[in-house]
Amino acid sequence: MSTHTMVVATYTAKPETADQVAELLPTLAAASRQESGNISYSVARDLEHPQVFTIVEVYEDAEAFTAHRESAHFASIGKMQIIPLLESREVVGYEGDGAIG
Repeated sequence: MSTHTMVVATYTAKPETADQVAELLPTLAAASRQESGNISYSVARDLEHPQVFTIVEVYEDAEAFTAHRESAHFASIGKMQIIPLLESREVVGYEGDGAIG
């Protein structure tokens, strides 16, 4: 049985930067979906708390997630543009059974 790495990130934007974060996240998602080890990358904005975003990422393995975190687009969009706009950021990793889809 193959396993995969799933990552759930919760980003809470500063109230005044939430719309800016909402504009940047799809760009990061599109670039991340092009990574060779990425299976899926989804972004959702909380309906009741519009400054809160949940990102669900699935990678072939932990090495593919590490490659994502070291990618040029994560550095330029994630680290340099999005993260400074946040009040908080929580990232939790999981190992799954590979039954995606």
